Amino acid sequence: MGAPPTWDPCLVPLEHVDLPGPQRVRVVEILATGTSGGAQEHLFSLLSRLDRTFYEASVVALSGGSAVRKLQRHGFDVTVIDEADDAAAVRALTAHLAMVRPDVVHTHMYRADIVGTKAVIALRDSGHRAPYVVSTVHSSRIRSHEDRDLLRQLTPSMDQLIAVSKSIERKIADEHRTGAPVRLIYNGVDLQRYDHQEPCAPFGDQYGIETGSKIVGVVARLESEKGHQTLIESWPAVLREVPDAYLLIVGEGSRRDALEQLASARRVGHRVVFTGRRDDIPAVTAALDVAVLPSWREAQGLSILEAMALSRPVVASDVGGIPEMVEDGVTGLLVEHDNPAALAAAIVRLLKDRPFAARIAKAGHDLVHDRFCIELMVKAIEQIYDDGARAVRLAEAAAS
Repeated sequence: MGAPPTWDPCLVPLEHVDLPGPQRVRVVEILATGTSGGAQEHLFSLLSRLDRTFYEASVVALSGGSAVRKLQRHGFDVTVIDEADDAAAVRALTAHLAMVRPDVVHTHMYRADIVGTKAVIALRDSGHRAPYVVSTVHSSRIRSHEDRDLLRQLTPSMDQLIAVSKSIERKIADEHRTGAPVRLIYNGVDLQRYDHQEPCAPFGDQYGIETGSKIVGVVARLESEKGHQTLIESWPAVLREVPDAYLLIVGEGSRRDALEQLASARRVGHRVVFTGRRDDIPAVTAALDVAVLPSWREAQGLSILEAMALSRPVVASDVGGIPEMVEDGVTGLLVEHDNPAALAAAIVRLLKDRPFAARIAKAGHDLVHDRFCIELMVKAIEQIYDDGARAVRLAEAAAS
């Protein structure tokens, strides 16, 4: 007889509770910005995997952008409220929620927390049914005292906070945000997209990269906290040891011009390629010899999880939630942030010691499959939606 099948928590479906009223839970997801980033990718993955027989989900974005267009291309219902003034945005969102009558409102990022929670408070004050408020804390950014004070004031009007790492749990505690429970739910990787993925076509025709070159890549917004400057500063040392290496910088953001100038000043511009936005990130990641995330701060680091799922060896900074995923020397290499010499040494080690790189790549792949599949994340959030919808409907029934 063969071995019994292995129990896989990723494949166990959620047992939904019976709800008063319609069985489908109506959810409105609120995005602070419609441009690309980790929170937007998280939401896309969540919406792609929500069980549509139980959930009717729509999106409100507080600005337009590439992430909004991606959601719309995939058939999701997206409303853009492009009001720079928060008070005007709150009024528009309040009217929208009064029309949609969601069971749950789920906010993503700081401005969505503020505008979304204020809109729910306005609904409640005007006599409308108030939905259950969920907030996912995606960012490790240190806010101003005024912003933190406002978050503390509004948190008791939220029903559930989701932290994407233990590091973010500590951040919430350090900000003295009380009045709403906090649940740890790691971002998950869609293994249908990031497991058996063929690499994209060779980069020679697009970017002039010679066939057979070693390719190191970073997938991240081009913003200061992502540490691209450190990576470019490390690149002369990498090239001294691995002259045929190229650095692929994938993403868009406000720092592109400055980073291109830095690469030119360090005389490595001929070996650094800025791709801009790519819509084939799984295939690009699969083509890398080494994936890097040199962040100066990071809530979790979803792009590193995606690279690990694709069996790419990874180097990342030892900041924020990254050490919760990457065990140094086992599932990847961790380096001190903003340390070009340490970063270069780690990259060179993986490019030169291919058996070692293969071992940690396999360990990273196995870790993602065991602990970070998208199904675990989605089921945990669906459970919150079910509990929230039940509480809202029972309260409504009691009041009537």
